[in-house]
Amino acid sequence: MAEPFRLGIAGLGTVGASVLRLLADRHDEFAMAAGRPVHAVAVSARDRSRDRGVDLSGLGWHDDPAALAERNDLDAVVELIGGAEGPARATVTAALAAGKPVVTANKALLATHGLELARRAEEAGVALVFEAAVAGGIPIVKTLREALPANRLNRVSGILNGTCNYILTRMEQEGLTFAECLAEAQRLGYAEADPTFDVGGFDTAHKLAILTSLAFGTAVDAEAVYVEGIASITPLDLTMADELGYRIKLLGVATRTEAGIEQRVHPTMVPKSAAIAQVGGVTNAVAVDGSAVGELTLIGPGAGGNATASAVLADIVDVARGIRRPTFGVPVGQLTSPVRAPMQRHEGGYYIRLSVRDRPGAAASIALRMAEQQISLDSILQRRPKSSPNASDGTADRVVPVVLITHATTEAAVRRALDAVLLDGHIVGDPQVIRIEKE
Repeated sequence: MAEPFRLGIAGLGTVGASVLRLLADRHDEFAMAAGRPVHAVAVSARDRSRDRGVDLSGLGWHDDPAALAERNDLDAVVELIGGAEGPARATVTAALAAGKPVVTANKALLATHGLELARRAEEAGVALVFEAAVAGGIPIVKTLREALPANRLNRVSGILNGTCNYILTRMEQEGLTFAECLAEAQRLGYAEADPTFDVGGFDTAHKLAILTSLAFGTAVDAEAVYVEGIASITPLDLTMADELGYRIKLLGVATRTEAGIEQRVHPTMVPKSAAIAQVGGVTNAVAVDGSAVGELTLIGPGAGGNATASAVLADIVDVARGIRRPTFGVPVGQLTSPVRAPMQRHEGGYYIRLSVRDRPGAAASIALRMAEQQISLDSILQRRPKSSPNASDGTADRVVPVVLITHATTEAAVRRALDAVLLDGHIVGDPQVIRIEKE
């Protein structure tokens, strides 16, 4: 029998424990897939005393994960610590310096330092693989890197954060506020105590930057991603979307345009008939538009111990078989510098919700400001008026929620029109703007 493939696993959280458990439970199957037995021989985590539900006896233990990476008896290092800096970066750097392949699930590390680490992997002649870093158990990295060479890709988009999708689904189905759904997501463990990275859209932006590199052959450029989160979404927005035939999803979208590659993360109104609109709860989905294959949509669990461990173990099998491909699909020297398409030039339809003072001339003034920017309105919807939230007595203006749906226009035109509307003083609070995606 071939010599065992020996792993060092840095990080024993939910995913790390699941990797160990699946390795033990499906030992024979992994040996067959990898062409040799696959064993963990050493681990690293912060707390030795914690019960992780797996047998750690017989495994070497390291308090310092970088020291684990330097062991001579390892064939590969699995980094499941997380974070762009600190122990995670030190561990991966040490492993590559020691000439060891690395399997990681760390999207923040790759989005921030991916090019540097890919160069180190190339210089060492070893693999750096990361299927689990984007969309959990969905094999989108392999799909983009290996399965579509006959295609010129035009667009990749998707629901890449289960926390946000869970919150928006609950808000839509139960009429709850964002704050109520966030509290429930935290109670169930779907959201962190500080949820900013998820609900602010930054987690999705990191994942999108990685997918953009794989899809378009560009250097990873997380700073080029336009980011909006979901905290401003209200039950009224979801109700109006439903009436108009849409659902609201937080999407990451990367598109090839004449101006360059446009990367954006924001709440989006998606037609109910679109496959991605049917994806609810913590599930993820990624759609790829290719010149030969058309549109592919992959749907599955975006997080969770076993789902993410499944992706980690798929990479381990490849590495054990000696399969080594360029980290981002092509050698680092062949990645092009991305030409950023400015968000101001984005074109599409828009949902605009305004809290309008119920007085003569307000609606006409708003319509005039839209017309001045050559914005054509598809429809206007109005809800029952309510007292202004700024009112301190019974004589204040009533406020009418008014929704405008535009035909295709530019982001810049919408922003100019809304700046003028604000100056006119006919609305209360900030406008809500949600982009509309075609089916």
